[in-house]
Amino acid sequence: MASETYMPGPVCLIENMEGQLVVKQEALQILSAITQPMVVVAIVGVCSTGKSYLMNQLAGKKKGFSVGSTVQSHTKGIWMWCVPHPEKPGHTLVLLDTEGLGDVEKGDDKNDTQIFALASLLSSTFVYNTMNKIDQGAIDLLHNVTELTDILRARTLPDNGVKDADDIGNFFPDLVWTIRDFYLSLERDGQLMTADEYLQNSLKMKKGSDQRTQSFNLPRLCIQKFFPTRKCFVFDSPTHQKISQLETLKEDDLNFQFVQQMAEFSSHIFNKSKIKTLPGGIKVNGPCLENLVLTYVNAINSRDLPCMENAVMTLAQRENAAAIKRALSHYDQLMGQKVQMPTETLQELIDLHRSSEGEAIEIFKKNSFKDEDQSFQKELQTLLDAKQNDICKQNEKASSDCCSALLQDIFGPLEEAVKQGLYSKPGGHNLYLQKTKELMTKYHQQPRKGIQAEEALQKYLKSKESVRNAVLQTDHALTAKEKEIEEARVKAEAAKAEAESAVVIHRQMQQMMEEKERLHQQQIRQMEIEIANILAQQHRNLAHLLQVLNQLNSKLKANNVMMRWTSLEDERKYYCKIVSCA
Repeated sequence: MASETYMPGPVCLIENMEGQLVVKQEALQILSAITQPMVVVAIVGVCSTGKSYLMNQLAGKKKGFSVGSTVQSHTKGIWMWCVPHPEKPGHTLVLLDTEGLGDVEKGDDKNDTQIFALASLLSSTFVYNTMNKIDQGAIDLLHNVTELTDILRARTLPDNGVKDADDIGNFFPDLVWTIRDFYLSLERDGQLMTADEYLQNSLKMKKGSDQRTQSFNLPRLCIQKFFPTRKCFVFDSPTHQKISQLETLKEDDLNFQFVQQMAEFSSHIFNKSKIKTLPGGIKVNGPCLENLVLTYVNAINSRDLPCMENAVMTLAQRENAAAIKRALSHYDQLMGQKVQMPTETLQELIDLHRSSEGEAIEIFKKNSFKDEDQSFQKELQTLLDAKQNDICKQNEKASSDCCSALLQDIFGPLEEAVKQGLYSKPGGHNLYLQKTKELMTKYHQQPRKGIQAEEALQKYLKSKESVRNAVLQTDHALTAKEKEIEEARVKAEAAKAEAESAVVIHRQMQQMMEEKERLHQQQIRQMEIEIANILAQQHRNLAHLLQVLNQLNSKLKANNVMMRWTSLEDERKYYCKIVSCA
């Protein structure tokens, strides 16, 4: 990642506002986005001694941190510049430039101590920049580190202050003492010495137990114990130009020895400076450094003495709280992707929860910080259990809502039919029960109803008991009425049948009488015909007889027998007599 991507230049990390330290949110946002391990290099020294120029060189830039040439301090508070580490891929080099110590404008050494303490606490390499040589004044100024035994209060030291101080030294940064515009010769008793030997000799203690010797030895003892790893670089004067013009000069314009010394210094910083590490071997990244800054500044501002152990505990709380949040977020994301509510069974949901829970716990373990008693993991487990309970409730509600909507969709037409009175008739209850059974079968056939399927159905059916009872009562009432109507109908039909039967009988009697009359009339007509035929026959017979008589009469006439009848009747009678005689 190129430095220009996230920090083209330094920003203020901690602002010193009239003795009150204020953490800048812009810087914290930058830190929170850097997840790489960090090598933190802080520089402290008297104001206007070229600290900012050294830091610009480490950043690989001519300009960046403000370089001043006047007696007025340019850097206020602590400024930060995060750049890719030039020698360690995947690491970030954090450069911290501090405001100058001993600024007469502040008039309060306490603020110097606070800045000094913060630089020590935050860095893995602590650059102490002085001018010309190592003298008692420089050692006394660095002796501010002895104040850290109270300010840091990492733990209660025994009376001799040695054993635990040695432990504290394991967590303190490496000391790099830079001496600018060095004008002395590196030799002692006619023998050449290295810059490191010069530093070691300057910190050498005297023998003796008198007060003066103890005062001489105390700062040296503390420096040795608090900074067990020490390195010294001496720099010739870079040029005859003023410091403010250094950043404008090309390398060819600088003193060759100064350029070489600067290269050696930069190489040491790049290759020897360690990753900022906390007790327990915890490597610091951006969010971790962010939390350290907040912890220490809040402690100082609240006039509470920043304790390294407490800082680690506070950092652990923040880091582990963030790890819990990250784990829970991952759990929510997984469950959101995997779970389709409502699940068919509770076991299906529990299996998905356990799978997501396992991944969430792994995420926490990867991001946790000194959770030695697993208290934060237990807290995570409690939260995951709560989430399981919550998601089970959500699943139940989703199932209940789904089933309610499905029941309304399936049974809605039946409810509407009941309202319209389609089942308000005799036998309607049986029809209602039959339809309900059909709809229950249809409901059971629908997929993905969830774990509340049967309970929702039973609850729905229970809620419709009053409707079912009303249909039953209506059925009973209408059935009784129908019986009465049926009985009346039967009676009416019987009466009607009886009446119709009487009519039929009457009609049949009438028909019989008519038939009898007809037969009678027919017999009469037949008799009349027969009589007429008889009479006709008789008439024909009479006619024939008359003819015979006439013939006889004619014969008599011929025989001179003349008969005289007074009437036709007499004539008839005569002939009848003759006939009868004949």
